[in-house]
Amino acid sequence: MERYWNKPIETMEREQLRAVQLEKLLATIQNVYANVPHYREKMRAKGMLPGDIKTLDNLHDLPITTKQDLRDTYPFGLFAVPMEDIVRIHASSGTTGKQTVVGYTRNDIDMWADCMARCLTMAGADRSSRVQVAYGYGLFTGGLGAHYGTEKFGAVTVPASSGNTQRQITMMIDFGVTHLCCTPSYALNIAEVLQEMGYTKDDLNLKAGCFGAEPWSDGMRAEIENRLGIRAYDIYGLSEVMGPAVAHECGHHNGLHIWEDNFIAEITDPDTGMPVRDGQTGDLVVTTISKEGLPLIRYKTRDICALNYETCECGRTHARMSKPAGRSDDMLIIRGVNVFPSQIESVLLSIEEVLPHYQIVVDRVNNADTLTVEIEISETMFTDDVKGIEGFEKKINNRMNSVLGISAKIRFVEPKTIARSEGKAKRVIDNRKI
Repeated sequence: MERYWNKPIETMEREQLRAVQLEKLLATIQNVYANVPHYREKMRAKGMLPGDIKTLDNLHDLPITTKQDLRDTYPFGLFAVPMEDIVRIHASSGTTGKQTVVGYTRNDIDMWADCMARCLTMAGADRSSRVQVAYGYGLFTGGLGAHYGTEKFGAVTVPASSGNTQRQITMMIDFGVTHLCCTPSYALNIAEVLQEMGYTKDDLNLKAGCFGAEPWSDGMRAEIENRLGIRAYDIYGLSEVMGPAVAHECGHHNGLHIWEDNFIAEITDPDTGMPVRDGQTGDLVVTTISKEGLPLIRYKTRDICALNYETCECGRTHARMSKPAGRSDDMLIIRGVNVFPSQIESVLLSIEEVLPHYQIVVDRVNNADTLTVEIEISETMFTDDVKGIEGFEKKINNRMNSVLGISAKIRFVEPKTIARSEGKAKRVIDNRKI
């Protein structure tokens, strides 16, 4: 039987849900126009006033917000309340420019915790559960986002943070942890160290895991589930919009339910910015309609997915987003072909002999793009004859060419050669000067 944290909201009729969205959207537009000069100027530049927004369809008329808008107004220029009302700040890593800074009021924190409680409940957690939060704590939203959600519904929270994997495993076993929250690549790292320590998945009490913060394929899901003996759930979020728990999979694994009483989702064409037809893939654009500290209007996430508005088998009526194929700004264009790292991962993990650790290296030699995929393979593979290795390489390349329409240089490396991640895995090294 499907569990709900807040059944009346999660199964609300769509007509009623849209009415809630419109009421909240109108209040949000009035708020940002009155209190955020940046939004007021952008609306005036389009000749718009808050009163011009009368229906949800008018949302498309509003200007898009991008990460650059947050950088241009760094650090607090998009906040809609005085700093006295802000109780917490989170920020991105800032590896590609200025940090994007997010502020939360007390109501924002409560709303975030409620969304996370819904997500964990979908993964089978309840008051008897013990949830180990192995996302990083600090300015990164993952750790504290999952932590507050766990406490919201009364489960035992184990605030492990990331790293020190052997200690993580000892805590899981000693504390009888039932649910794990971390990145999918770190879950695989935990599974590997578990085996090195002489344990098996039978030594764990784990039932499920909520994994996010990086793209991952269904092949990696199967690998995690097999190695840890759990059900793996995808959780979606991004720090600018809130953090983890914007959306989450139910037990049917047929898309991630977006909490539409707090967020309005659209899909737009990555090139034109125009809305696409229902069910078509494009850029996910999110408008926050419950946030007080940093409300965002039509925020371009650059996550590539599609939306499904049909009622799910679980009974939830909130729209489902497909598992993101990747980010449009992470997409690699190699010899004119669009390639997402997650596509390469899906190919690799469909081949039994390949270990779930790889790295993609892109370069440019004599004005031509080169694609090299470094792959860990089992010790036994290295003992095979040269013809066997060459045949295996050809098998991978044929599969990759079939899926991606592009060939790659395959480089086999021994187990443990590729660096393990305790957070977001660095899968791609692009050495091109473009």
